[in-house]
Amino acid sequence: MLFNSLDFALFLPIVFFLYWFVANKNLKMQNLLIVVASYVFYGWWDWRFLSLILFSSLVDYAVGMGLEKEENQHKRKILLWVSILVNLGFLGFFKYFNFFLDNFVTAFSVFGMELKANSLNVILPVGISFYTFQTLSYSIDVYKKKLVPTRDFIAFSAFVSFFPQLVAGPIERATHLLPQFYTKREFDYAKAVDGLRQILWGLFKKIVIADNCAEYANLIFNDSSTYNGSTLVLGALFFTFQIYGDFSGYSDIAIGTSRLFGFDLMRNFAYPYFSRDIAEFWRRWHISLSTWFRDYLYIPLGGSKGGTWMKVRNTFAIFIVSGFWHGANWTFIVWGALNAIYFLPLLLTKKNRTNLHGVAEGRILPSVKELMQMLATFSLTVLAWIFFRAKDLTHAFDYLSEILSNSLFKMPNTVELKSSLIVIVLVLLFIVIEWIGRDGHYAIAHLNNKYNRIIRYSIYYSIIIAIIWFGGKEQEFIYFQF
Repeated sequence: MLFNSLDFALFLPIVFFLYWFVANKNLKMQNLLIVVASYVFYGWWDWRFLSLILFSSLVDYAVGMGLEKEENQHKRKILLWVSILVNLGFLGFFKYFNFFLDNFVTAFSVFGMELKANSLNVILPVGISFYTFQTLSYSIDVYKKKLVPTRDFIAFSAFVSFFPQLVAGPIERATHLLPQFYTKREFDYAKAVDGLRQILWGLFKKIVIADNCAEYANLIFNDSSTYNGSTLVLGALFFTFQIYGDFSGYSDIAIGTSRLFGFDLMRNFAYPYFSRDIAEFWRRWHISLSTWFRDYLYIPLGGSKGGTWMKVRNTFAIFIVSGFWHGANWTFIVWGALNAIYFLPLLLTKKNRTNLHGVAEGRILPSVKELMQMLATFSLTVLAWIFFRAKDLTHAFDYLSEILSNSLFKMPNTVELKSSLIVIVLVLLFIVIEWIGRDGHYAIAHLNNKYNRIIRYSIYYSIIIAIIWFGGKEQEFIYFQF
C-alpha cells in the first residue's frame, strides 16, 4: 500500500478511528490492532510475504527469550548467530542470490570455464532490508545486555511490523521504539496536528518534487546516449532531487503518521544538501541506516581508533556494505566506494567532525565560504548519484564520459526542456522553503510559531493545491526496491 494512494487515504482514518475510539482503553488491544493493521498494510502488496515477517518475529522473539535465560557465553553467541543467519539468510536469498550466481559464472568464464546456471525468478519482498535490520538490532542489543527482552509477543510483533515505517524506515532501534509499545498512549492534539503537518510536507516532497523530477530523470537516464553533456547534468540533478524528495518524503509521512498514534520515530533526514562536507552529509542523510552501520559494524570493527590502515579498512567496509545494502548491482558498490574516497581525507586529517552545527546559524544567508563548501559537497554527491541511478557500470561511465566531453558547454538538447522549466522552478522554490525552515525537524515545522493563522493556513492550502495541481503519475517510492 502506497502512502500516496487512495487506498492509504481510506486505510489511515479507519485505523485511526479504531485505535483511539474502540481500542483506546486497552493497551494490548491497541498493540494488536497495530499488528493487524500492519499486516493488512504489507499484505496489500503481496500477502504471501507476510510469512517472512511472522517467521522473523518468531525467531527473534525466541532468541531474545533464550538470551535472557542463558548465561553461558558460547551458547549466547549461538543464539545470536541463529538470529543473524535467519535474517541475513532471507535477505541474502531474495536480494542477492542471482547477483552472486551471475558473478560466480562470469568469474569462471574469464578463465575459459563455461558454467551453466539458471537464475531464479525471485521476487524481492518490499522493505525486507529495513525490517530485517530493525529486528536484528533487537537481538544484538539483547545479546549485549543493552535491552531487557520482551515477554509480550504482541508488542514485539508490533515493533517489527509497525506499518508507518515498515517498508522504508526509519530503521528503528529496539531500545527506542519497543518500550513505546509498553506505555499507555494518550491522544495528544498538538502532537497529532504536528504529525498531519509533517505528512503534508512529506506528500509535497513526494508528489510535487520527486514524482515530477522522476519524469525527466527517467527520460534522460533511460535514453542517455542521445543527449549531450549539459542535458545529462540536468538529468543527474533531476535524479538528485527525485531521490531526496522521494525518500525524505516517505520518512516525513512515516514519522507524521506515527505521531497520530502517539509514537515518536527517529529523525531520518536533516537537510543533507546543505552540508558543507561529505562527513556532514552522511550525518544528515538516511540517519537511521548510517547510525545502524556505525554502531553495529564500524565500531565493532574498531572504528577510527586504530592506525591508518584500520581507519581506511573500516571506512571502506562501512561504505561498501552500505552501498551493497541498497541493491545487488556493482553500481551500488562503486557508489559506496566513491563515498568512502570522499570521506577518507576528512577522517585522516581529523576534519570529519568539523561541521557539527547547522549551517548559517542565526543568519539568513550563508557566508561565501559556506556557500562554496555546500556547492562542492553537493557536486560530489550529484556525481555519486549517477552511479546509484545507472543501470550498470558501463552505463554510468558512458554517462560520465559524455558529461566530461565538449558537449557539456552546449545547450541542453532535450525536447522536454520547456516543460521541465516548471519543475526546475518548483525545485528552486522547494530549496528556498527548506533553507528558511532548516532549524526545524522538517521545513514547515515551525509555522505555528512564526506566522499568524491567516498566513499559516494560506501556506497549508497552497501546498495542498500544489499537490493536486502538480501531482504527477502515482509512483512507488524508490526505496521500496531496497
